[in-house]
Amino acid sequence: MNWRGNLLRFCDVAGLPILEPFVRLAAGEDKREQCIGIAKFILLPIVAVSVFLLLWAGAASTVVTDSAKLPSPQATWAAGKQLITMHYDQRAADKAAKQEKLTEAVQLLAEANAYTAAATTESGQTQTLLENKALSLKKRAVAAANFTPSSAPTFIDQIWTSVKTVFFGFFLATIVAVPVGVLCGMSPWFNAAMTPFIQIFKPVSPLAWLPLAFIVIMWYYAGYSSGETFFNKAFLISASTVCLCSLWPTLVNTTLGVASVDKDFINVADVLRLSWWQRLTKIILPASLPLMFAGMRISLGVGWMVLIAADMLAQKPGLGKFVWDEFQNGSELTYARIAFSVIVIGLIGLVLDRIMIFFRNLVSFGNPSPV
Repeated sequence: MNWRGNLLRFCDVAGLPILEPFVRLAAGEDKREQCIGIAKFILLPIVAVSVFLLLWAGAASTVVTDSAKLPSPQATWAAGKQLITMHYDQRAADKAAKQEKLTEAVQLLAEANAYTAAATTESGQTQTLLENKALSLKKRAVAAANFTPSSAPTFIDQIWTSVKTVFFGFFLATIVAVPVGVLCGMSPWFNAAMTPFIQIFKPVSPLAWLPLAFIVIMWYYAGYSSGETFFNKAFLISASTVCLCSLWPTLVNTTLGVASVDKDFINVADVLRLSWWQRLTKIILPASLPLMFAGMRISLGVGWMVLIAADMLAQKPGLGKFVWDEFQNGSELTYARIAFSVIVIGLIGLVLDRIMIFFRNLVSFGNPSPV
């Protein structure tokens, strides 16, 4: 059955073994074996999550201090629903404010046109006054039409901000780590020169990198005023910190992948007398892609963890700043919202990891990994 093979291949490449028993069951394979697979991938995790929720609920009734208490699963869920509702309420309020300003702009423009028409029937100082009044009204109409709500970013807004920041930092890390890793793998001399830097800087904490990224970006932005640059300073500070902390796994794995290319492939390149560029693009890069993407998967996970701390310190809108602001706020819902944020951070990290597994398996030449 061609559909069976295609679906099983999709499960392998997407890193979704949870779907494989259902595909095999639909194809008429051994029901008992597939039911065991369903129990393993679905029922057992459901039981584990249920036990965790029961333990969490028990801990919530026990961990209580004079000023705070551990939020229960129910309180966390309620806080999450409230955060999502607040987002849509804020969007509705912003949309209403925008519509109100557009209506005002239309009215102002109509008044301006009336003054302009009246000015054509007058002359001298009266005409000048009418034209000036029309010009003033048109400027107010343009300002109203271009009105942008200045409401504070909601929880959902800060999620998207964090995701964009981590992907930009990951992109910067990749365009630095992959070329350097390729050179390290191809040249033992270059690798020897880079090894001290890799070994020294790889374990450095993001809390140490952030102040250095801060001072460099502040220096670069010193000659610019607000609105003259494409990227916000706080955004670049966080993204640079993500880049500096997450490039090392990709660099190391790329080096390993290039250095461990099968010698038979290299011998074929020698026999065919391939140029350096042909050897790189036809032999070395395709053969090292699985390890390279494995490193990128680790880098993206590291970047996501680093970003939360970077957002806190840089005070940039994002999930890290949201958690810090809630902690500083100290309201009744503080810890429930923080707990919900922790769950959201973990779920986004899971999705990012699944994405990188998918891309890693696409280039694994028949040897996909589900984990």
